Amino acid sequence: MFIKNIHKNMSLSYLPFYLKGEVVKGFGRGSKDLGCPTANYPRETAKLLPQDVKPGVYYGWAKVDSEPVQKMVVNIGWCPFYQNKEMSIETHVMHDFGRDFYGSTLKICIVGYLRPEKNFKSLDELIAAIEQDIENARVALDLPDSIKLKDEAFFSDQ
Repeated sequence: MFIKNIHKNMSLSYLPFYLKGEVVKGFGRGSKDLGCPTANYPRETAKLLPQDVKPGVYYGWAKVDSEPVQKMVVNIGWCPFYQNKEMSIETHVMHDFGRDFYGSTLKICIVGYLRPEKNFKSLDELIAAIEQDIENARVALDLPDSIKLKDEAFFSDQ
């Protein structure tokens, strides 16, 4: 199956990449404006990323506390549509938990890169891109090389 916008020729030697931290309140627009709730790491976490991490939309696996590992997409960058002044890491776990999980521990394994950040002419255009990113992530995470990372020791509850 063809996956739109996945950049396979980029040097992404830092992948897979793992992050673990506490979920904090973000900008408050994921659920409200975009219909796409996000779990956010503290902004200081973005400052700790390796310098070769490219801003953009990635896909991978996420685990909240002791819940099962789920598919996810994550934006790492400045969210040009909203003109953020600081880099952020905003993870959309592709599962309906039915609750917020501020204060929870979020572990993510970033498996692959979908696309660079870009600005959008409208909120509707941004929402359409996010929906496509989610669909592309679903497909990519069903591939054998992605599936094997779901069971990484990193996700154990120890």
